Amino acid sequence: MINLSTLDKLIILFYAIILLSIGFWSKRKSDSSKLDFLLAGRNLNLPLFVMVTVATWYGGILGVGEFTYRYGINSWLTQGFPYYVFAILFAVFFSKKIRNTNLTTIPERIEQVYGKKLSIILSFFILMIVSPAPYALMTGVIFNVFFGVPIWIGIVLGLFLSSVYLFFAGYRSDIYTDVYQFVLMFAGFIALLFFSLKNFGSFNFIKENLPADLLVPFKGISFGYFLVWFFIGLWTFVDPGFHQRSYAAKNEKVAFYGILISVGFWFVFDFLTVSNGLFARAYLPDLENPIYSYIIYADKVLPDLFKGLF
Repeated sequence: MINLSTLDKLIILFYAIILLSIGFWSKRKSDSSKLDFLLAGRNLNLPLFVMVTVATWYGGILGVGEFTYRYGINSWLTQGFPYYVFAILFAVFFSKKIRNTNLTTIPERIEQVYGKKLSIILSFFILMIVSPAPYALMTGVIFNVFFGVPIWIGIVLGLFLSSVYLFFAGYRSDIYTDVYQFVLMFAGFIALLFFSLKNFGSFNFIKENLPADLLVPFKGISFGYFLVWFFIGLWTFVDPGFHQRSYAAKNEKVAFYGILISVGFWFVFDFLTVSNGLFARAYLPDLENPIYSYIIYADKVLPDLFKGLF
């Protein structure tokens, strides 16, 4: 269990209160129509589109820490680069067409082309794709590590905090809470990198304390291994989140440029996550379970207040 100061606990409490407040406040802007509930009235402007797209793309952040701890910069090659490629291809070939259909879901499009029966069958596969199970488990683990509660209670709390407002305000509440979390995700990892550099001087600390293979592309992984991860990125084309944001965009230009700009933010955030993951490996070379690398490293490096922020 990580030791949190009273200040850090208060920050986490305020985070939850603000998150719920934003979610329920969004109801005031809703007109209670189906279109507003599902797509926020198709009025998603460029800044909102980008922040929502960036924030929702990162879920299994503990897994990123573990992958970086084990494989070094190959984490970026397998978990970052492929998705840039396929997201750009999605923007170029699909985003404008999807927006111009004026539909609300992927199954609606399937029904138009192939009929209702296949549309219903596909809906079950989409449900599997968007399942929050891995993210709920990660949240449960975080609650367990920070507060000592059983993982199942952490899962329930995480699901409650991240979804209760959706039943009242729909996609609009998701948009504004994602904006809030966009700010916090960057603030947390920027703070961790800042204190890493403050404590260890420079990135030379990584070079001096890591096995050389972790800093060389394709060292420790085969090209076939890379290709498998690369083509897993193809799921971007059928990701319901990408389609929903394209449907919700104010116009086709927002859908197109929003995804391209998001790729730039992903690159920056990936730099932050991989850099901090490498610092964690350099400083804590003998972790038994690297899934906790970010959490344990942050506990060692960050001062009070910033732990709660992270």
